[in-house]
Amino acid sequence: MSYAPREPQRQRSLLQRIGGGIVALGALIVKLGSLAKFATLFVAFGGYALIWGWQFGLGFVLLIFVHELGHFLEAKREGLNPTLPTFIPFLGAYVKYTRGNPWQTARVAVAGPLFGALGALVCYLVARQQHSDLFDALAYAGFFLNLINLIPIGFFDGGQVWRSAQWLRRGGGADKAVLVWTLYVATAAFCVLGAWLAYVPQHRL
Repeated sequence: MSYAPREPQRQRSLLQRIGGGIVALGALIVKLGSLAKFATLFVAFGGYALIWGWQFGLGFVLLIFVHELGHFLEAKREGLNPTLPTFIPFLGAYVKYTRGNPWQTARVAVAGPLFGALGALVCYLVARQQHSDLFDALAYAGFFLNLINLIPIGFFDGGQVWRSAQWLRRGGGADKAVLVWTLYVATAAFCVLGAWLAYVPQHRL
């Protein structure tokens, strides 16, 4: 049996078509930019819905969105050119913005958990009014999620808040550092209280 190798010209033609397709796809993603980021919200919703059902999945994604909206609005107010939230299924979401000074960074960081806790509070009030287990679960999840985000380590919002407060204290902004710590502790206490009130004991084997 004879073997005839593929002609180099045909190989180059195939690679060019594949490469052209990749470049075109990349250009489309860049062009759509915000639309592509917004689409990640629906991907996240689908992932959560598969596990907890579409109603809880939708509520949970909206609570994450409210959290990120806090970051976005405060960064916008600070003139830090924030991007729309990008969702990462099962990991949360993030908002990119221009690096600011420690005072700005602290306020942007704490705005997310604060907005998120207020969103959870709305769910809690609806749960009390409507006697809804769904909104009770969403309230607890919202308070707990934002409390976790306030852990003062690493890339969590709490880590950014505490690092910024330390820089402010060392840089002569002790009064601002105290204000940041006070807002941080108050937000964390709000989340703890909310999670405690919204918690429903589960009696399962």
